[in-house]
Amino acid sequence: MSTIGYENWSVDLADVGAIYPFQGSEVLMVILGVAFWVGWHRIQFVREGKHLEEARKQAIDHDKIAQSVERY
Repeated sequence: MSTIGYENWSVDLADVGAIYPFQGSEVLMVILGVAFWVGWHRIQFVREGKHLEEARKQAIDHDKIAQSVERY
């Protein structure tokens, strides 16, 4: 199976060029990678913000905090 269209490798590889799959789509892959990276961080930022907000709301209950401290 050839991903670049060569069935016979008995040629001068200097004339062949790139020999990896999906050649020519590097820019698309970089754009998709950056979009995934930014999207992942946005999702994490929102989820952690919700988690921290819930933790902050729970911290208002002073009796619960005192019980947690006394337990240890």
